[in-house]
Amino acid sequence: EEEEEGGARGSSSSPPSVHPDLASERASTPFSPLAITHFLDGGRERTARRRQVESWITRDPSGVFDNDENNYLHRTERHARALAKFVRIVELCRAAGVGSEGADEKDDGAAVHPVEGEIVGTPEFATLVAAASDDPFPTSLHWVMFVPNLLTLCDAEQQARWLPLCRDWKVIGCYAQTELGHGSNIRALETTATFLKESDGGAEGGEWIVNSPTLTSAKFWPGTLGKTANHAVVIAQLIDGEGKRRGIHNFIVPLRDVDTHRLLPGVETGDVGPKIGYNNMDNGFAFFEGVKIPRRNMAMRFATVDEEGVYKKVEGGKSEAASKVAYITMMQVRAYIIHSSSEALAMACTIAIRYSAVRRQGYNADAETKGGEFQVLDYRQQQCRLFPLLAASYAIFFTGTHVLSRLKDIERRLVAGDPSITKAVVSDVHATTSALKSYATTFTADGIEDCRKACGGHGFLACSGLVELSNTYLQSCTVEGDNQMLPQQVLKVLLKLVGVVQSGDDEALREYEATDMNYLIGPMKILMSAGSGELPTASSFSFPSDGSGKDFGDFGKLLEAFRHRSACLIVDVAVQLQSAAGTSTAQQAWNDALPTMARASRAHAMYLLLRDFSNGLDEERSKGPSSCLGSKELEALSRCLLLLALYWMDQFLEDFLQIQCLSPSHIPHLRQALLDALEGLRPSAVGLCDARDFSDFRLKSALGRYDGNVYPAIMEAARKDPLNTQSGEGGVGPGYDESLKRLIVGGVGEYKGRSRGQAGVSGTISRL
Repeated sequence: EEEEEGGARGSSSSPPSVHPDLASERASTPFSPLAITHFLDGGRERTARRRQVESWITRDPSGVFDNDENNYLHRTERHARALAKFVRIVELCRAAGVGSEGADEKDDGAAVHPVEGEIVGTPEFATLVAAASDDPFPTSLHWVMFVPNLLTLCDAEQQARWLPLCRDWKVIGCYAQTELGHGSNIRALETTATFLKESDGGAEGGEWIVNSPTLTSAKFWPGTLGKTANHAVVIAQLIDGEGKRRGIHNFIVPLRDVDTHRLLPGVETGDVGPKIGYNNMDNGFAFFEGVKIPRRNMAMRFATVDEEGVYKKVEGGKSEAASKVAYITMMQVRAYIIHSSSEALAMACTIAIRYSAVRRQGYNADAETKGGEFQVLDYRQQQCRLFPLLAASYAIFFTGTHVLSRLKDIERRLVAGDPSITKAVVSDVHATTSALKSYATTFTADGIEDCRKACGGHGFLACSGLVELSNTYLQSCTVEGDNQMLPQQVLKVLLKLVGVVQSGDDEALREYEATDMNYLIGPMKILMSAGSGELPTASSFSFPSDGSGKDFGDFGKLLEAFRHRSACLIVDVAVQLQSAAGTSTAQQAWNDALPTMARASRAHAMYLLLRDFSNGLDEERSKGPSSCLGSKELEALSRCLLLLALYWMDQFLEDFLQIQCLSPSHIPHLRQALLDALEGLRPSAVGLCDARDFSDFRLKSALGRYDGNVYPAIMEAARKDPLNTQSGEGGVGPGYDESLKRLIVGGVGEYKGRSRGQAGVSGTISRL
């Protein structure tokens, strides 16, 4: 397949006529967008393969992947169409042999191995799901949560039974944890699984009785649960054969008959109803009334219950390592959410920036030819709204890639028995993924909405593509840990580091050398040695009192400021808790510190994003000619990095002023540097969007078209609306004959004059 610069593929059978403003933008782009595309994909060959697989969707003769009518369909129709699309994807995978090519080349270092022929872990499957551009598929939780749970929490015998059924799509599962009355506090979940011995009337070998004892114990929100799944991993309170509660455990519960799809006895499931977005997905509710499942339907890799109902945890070093592996594997779901934020934000930026390049508004008094209008993208305010979001989409890509790679590395080393993977390392990864998930998804959700607003009135149209993109993405702020709750988990880990630094135990500190928290040790040691113990904590690093704009063009200094900001805000939390020890309970002190924790967690996430972006660029520079990125591409991405640091410093200026890293006299220099960075990135903006290589089919946007011909596309979308297509002769709209005609022609609204003796209100109405 001949390579083309981003986005033009599949737009039409003949080369599109590109809007002159976009053509001009591309002609003046100072680097090759395609080189960045190759880098993002992992090489030229992978770009070619991805585009080939995407073409299976766009060129599929069945027509099932058509999205043109999506905005005009009821969610029930969209749900059914999404199922048809997914089944077609499975057919395409099987026809192409996806999942079988590398069956004999398993990664011996991996903790878990899918069965031969499994498609859901392959790059082709991921590409097809994304290329269909109709997220989410109702089946999504099967491969996002159900199968990973089986792989990590079930023993070998259980996996041998269940995984082939999952591979062949005989079993389609979901993950049922959240209840109507409980979400993040999983210890308070009410669903029960009670063991019934054979001697007490249970099945041979004993069985579990699953119950929803209260209204609030109903499973509520799990995706795929409502109408699609025929099995669920149900999280329930385990009650053993002696009647003792053993905490929450995972149970594989059949929901529907695998042949008829009818609900099984004692099971009630349904859809939770219309949502803000994500409406292809049948997020569901479930009640269980005396549902019986075999004893071995409890996930038994780390705990077992024998035929007499005796509960036992699996002991030993291998079990401890396996437990860590399971924890790491489940954290990968959160890491994928972080990584996917990059793509969602980049799609929004692509739409808004392309549209801003062709939209003109306001007359340019400085133009040589008077009367010409400004490109909206030339307004500094528009640049300030959009360019930092574009830069952040790349930062999140680098960090998401780094986190996923690190998790895989830790997983392999655990399997190999590497003793260096300590509890501190595992806790650190938890803190990293929690902080990044909380901040990256919040920033992305807000950023997509900012892109929509930046498109003015046309951004309010469904055909902009931004409305569905925003509404679909919003759920990411809540799933896998609510963004307002996660900072507590982050600080529980970071505060332990504060305690170790405070203790002066160098041997204990060595455990943190291989963690993301390592950057905090130096600043914290200095802060502890100063030992004022007063709020706010003052930074040991600051910009020179006679600082100039040059200081703010130095990324190294900016990163150092973010480093010290994190350390100071984390120490602030510790000081606040310690200061409250004598005047309030530990619970009250913790509660009062939550807003400070949120600031500290955000600062930690920002540092990691900037550091990983910088490290990623340095790594590519070190590769020299073997890197996909040349000097011009690296320069463009470096401009993104600098802009993002300046933007965040300006946005959270109070933090840097509070820790005395900056003074008020620095602010004009900072903001001038920010303006300079915006101007420096302006020629690269469209090219950086094109480099993401989103086809028009994926964007589904009249405003973000690669050819820039937005106005014909808007009118085409408008004419497709059922209000127009279902109008009668002469353009008479629905509801005219039934209602509007009575008003205009029938005289319903005619003023008849005041009747004799009437006080202004008709007798009929006054009697109502």
